[in-house]
Amino acid sequence: MFISCGDILVDLFNQPTDAAGKVALQGHVGGSPLNVAIGLARLGNESGYLCKNSTDFIGQKISAYMQFNGLRMEWVVPSTLNSTLAMVRTNDDGSANYTFYTDNTADVSMTIEDLPDSFPDNLEMLHFASYSTAVGSTRGALIALAERESGKRAISYDPNLRTSIEPDIQIWQESFASFCAVADFVKASDEDIAALLGKGKSLDTFAADTLARGPGLVAVTEGSGGATLYAADGRQARSRPLDITVVDTVGAGDTFQAASLHWLNANGCVNGGTVDVSNADLHACVNFAATAAAITCTRHGADLPTLSEVQSRLSGAS
Repeated sequence: MFISCGDILVDLFNQPTDAAGKVALQGHVGGSPLNVAIGLARLGNESGYLCKNSTDFIGQKISAYMQFNGLRMEWVVPSTLNSTLAMVRTNDDGSANYTFYTDNTADVSMTIEDLPDSFPDNLEMLHFASYSTAVGSTRGALIALAERESGKRAISYDPNLRTSIEPDIQIWQESFASFCAVADFVKASDEDIAALLGKGKSLDTFAADTLARGPGLVAVTEGSGGATLYAADGRQARSRPLDITVVDTVGAGDTFQAASLHWLNANGCVNGGTVDVSNADLHACVNFAATAAAITCTRHGADLPTLSEVQSRLSGAS
């Protein structure tokens, strides 16, 4: 079983309208770690979510969406605070720009006291990501949880920087260091790396430095440029090129994360509270994850694929 922790919101996409004074928006439940939880469930895994979720009408929609996707919700803590919103503008190339509304909202209000005392014995991995790891009391609570559970469960981490929410890079750097110290698998985009370390930092050097902090596997994604896995034993694997028509890239990185975690678990790499890829086919792993992410890019919003969809696409590419 997997449990993701943190962000929970609704993405609001601008819709065209010619009417004066009218603004048209279409909402879709999102949040980076929530997308990962749903992606894992759609790939056939037992998947749960840990967060604080609003009891407002948006939070109720979010709860219904989690239930629809089969997530275990006993670690969702109700809150009377408002739901977080994200305004999304899609660029001509399918990439997305976000504006977040997180002031005094439910998902950034978690405290250490809200954390569960224990988890089921069959919990294999905890996943942490995005602004919830760098904002408000939730930051400290999630760091404490990752440190507490490290060694008992494998830890997955994706910084997924949102500097529009927390502009202080030092805070992101400190959170990155805290999570990497206990993480077994770390994924970062080239944009995350540039924000964390400044432009011009070699992706290979970033991966080597991150591996030196303790994780057994690091993934670096480069959008349409593909992705590379770096193992602590020195092996690397790069995804093969994929020919797709991009609708938008919302949820692509989260899909890569979910698919990577699924593949690692399905192939016996997640054991005893760690990730061991010493006998793993890293090329198969990165191509599985990249294929899943490509499918999401052909759809509007964070609409992550099922296992059969990924397998079908892989079969067609072979």
